Amino acid sequence: MKIGIVCYPTFGGSGIVATELGMALADKGHHVHFITFTQPVRLKNFHANIYYHEVSVAKYDLFQNPPYEIALASKIVDVAIYENLDIIHVHYAIPHASAAFMAKQILKDRAIDLPVVTTLHGTDITLVGKDASYAPVVEFSINQSDGVTAVSRSLRQDTYKHFDIRNDIKVIPNFIDFERFKHLDKDHFKKAICPNGEKLIIHVSNFRPVKRVQDAVHAFNLIRQQVPSKLLLVGDGPERHNCEQLCRMLGACDDIRFLGKQDAVEELLSVSDLFMLPSESESFGLAALEAMACGVPVIATNAGGIPEVVEDGVSGHLSRVGDFVDMAEKSMQILKSDKTLKSFKEKAFERAKSFHIQAILPQYERFYEKFVP
Repeated sequence: MKIGIVCYPTFGGSGIVATELGMALADKGHHVHFITFTQPVRLKNFHANIYYHEVSVAKYDLFQNPPYEIALASKIVDVAIYENLDIIHVHYAIPHASAAFMAKQILKDRAIDLPVVTTLHGTDITLVGKDASYAPVVEFSINQSDGVTAVSRSLRQDTYKHFDIRNDIKVIPNFIDFERFKHLDKDHFKKAICPNGEKLIIHVSNFRPVKRVQDAVHAFNLIRQQVPSKLLLVGDGPERHNCEQLCRMLGACDDIRFLGKQDAVEELLSVSDLFMLPSESESFGLAALEAMACGVPVIATNAGGIPEVVEDGVSGHLSRVGDFVDMAEKSMQILKSDKTLKSFKEKAFERAKSFHIQAILPQYERFYEKFVP
């Protein structure tokens, strides 16, 4: 098949999943055309079956903001015609699904029927989509898509709850590439961070308020008083300053390292003993899955799609949102016993294997085939 993929090409989860999916499809012989405003961050190496088409937006004084959605629709039309696409797969509802609908109508006028598949990832529904400024367009675009998928049952339910959706939404979960996310031998790195054999806890996010990173700091402060440990905070964003202030107030700065954005996060996960995810909302919990693939158990909230990934009491533990005391207690139940920690690490890895990209990829292929003659 010749497949067009539209996504946000940044570090966000939807863009990462879309890029990994496209690369896996290309590995299986499909011709994949990425259509984005800049090259996706995970798309670094040459591949004979991967093509990149940049969406450029001309600037005119008439427009206060560049009309990206129009430029994107035009680029989809151009690629569909000259590359003879079989299907277009858009990730994230706004503005991709609405731009794809516009492109589909233009192509119909040229006697070309281009099927559109839309994948919902999370904040396009739970945050942006519910904004009254965008809600009618989101609802319309989802209903006009030929096929719709969501990354978790929780997100599927939220979509039906907040919008009048007539389309059937198929759940196809996010996945993990075990070629990248796997346990690596980086013991020398851990010794540099934990010279006295301390346990290592890690949190990775974009530091937005919804991630509740301060809860991770509070929980860690309780843990370190009973279990010698260190905390790595990976990522950056609006809550970083508040977290730094909290560390100083708690007197925990010597045991906490802010590492900022990191490309090789799998190397950091490989030396960690526990991954902490105190989010208020997660449509899936991709960061938790990446940790589990590296053999790291997860302490998380029971929000959104996280319980569909983390098995409570098996591959980690779940707590109520905001209950950092419970998160700390459950962390210590794992960390205080090397035998218990080893068991949770093994089970976290086993759970992650059920989300292997080779298990999920055929689901997308079968879904495409429903709309491609």
